[in-house]
Amino acid sequence: MAKQNIVKIDEYHLNKNQPDKPQFVIHDLNEYLKTNQCQAVKPHIHSFYQLIWFKKGSGEHSVDFKTYNFLDNAIFFIAPNQVHYFDDKTDYEGILIHFNELFLVQDQSPMEFFLNYNLFNNPYQQPSCCIGTGIEDILDEYISQIKKELKSEETFGKELILKNYLQSFLIQVQRKKSEFEKTTDHLSTSLDEKRMQLVKFLNLIDENFVKGLSVAEYARLLLISSRSLSDLTQQQIGKTPSQMIHERIILEAQRLLIYSNLNINQVGYRLGFDDPSYFVKYFKKYTTLSPLEFKKSIS
Repeated sequence: MAKQNIVKIDEYHLNKNQPDKPQFVIHDLNEYLKTNQCQAVKPHIHSFYQLIWFKKGSGEHSVDFKTYNFLDNAIFFIAPNQVHYFDDKTDYEGILIHFNELFLVQDQSPMEFFLNYNLFNNPYQQPSCCIGTGIEDILDEYISQIKKELKSEETFGKELILKNYLQSFLIQVQRKKSEFEKTTDHLSTSLDEKRMQLVKFLNLIDENFVKGLSVAEYARLLLISSRSLSDLTQQQIGKTPSQMIHERIILEAQRLLIYSNLNINQVGYRLGFDDPSYFVKYFKKYTTLSPLEFKKSIS
């Protein structure tokens, strides 16, 4: 389905006047979609994390230019600056939670792993899972307690209580997701040494992909050899380090081409390409479309 240009949506979810403070909002999914359908069905990005629990209903949800089919009890995990949009249905039953990173993560806590590459923002796994049956009552109880706390006039400890409920919700979902992946996916989500090393590499790519670093330079930052880095990525996700770097550059190019006001040359410059024509060739090599053709395919 053709979509309009991507917009950044923040103002009707979280308080933009206090971007440096912990923030948390919960919505009834059906009411949210009826109220915000015009924005929600268009490709858009947020500056905060979004958790979407489709409790009842089947349909499609698109994340970073890929469309995923889902059934009852599907949960999607949307990280800041990921492009996503809903289909045009409004009859879903479910919950939508928005929170910024400050709300959940402080002082490099273990929860940062959930946010960065276990549940959210891992480009090498689906941005969703189906929890099936068995833990809905537990998750519903957390949601009920969250709503009660939000309505409470008591302010002492409110943020801490909400944070604990959200963390518990995410841990329950992660347990269910890990249980499913043990039988269906070659990629373990356990926090072993190799997995953590892969996370560090993904973090380094996010921080440096516009700088044109070589695989050898990334390996040095990880304090390992280029061969060890290649073995790591091949074993964990079946890709070379170079492929992962190229894919991150292309994803950012796609996002900028759609939701920014930059022209094609400016997008290339933003990503470290000094020659606009080389950027066009590079983009077409990895997507089969020129940047202009890609823009037209989305608009």
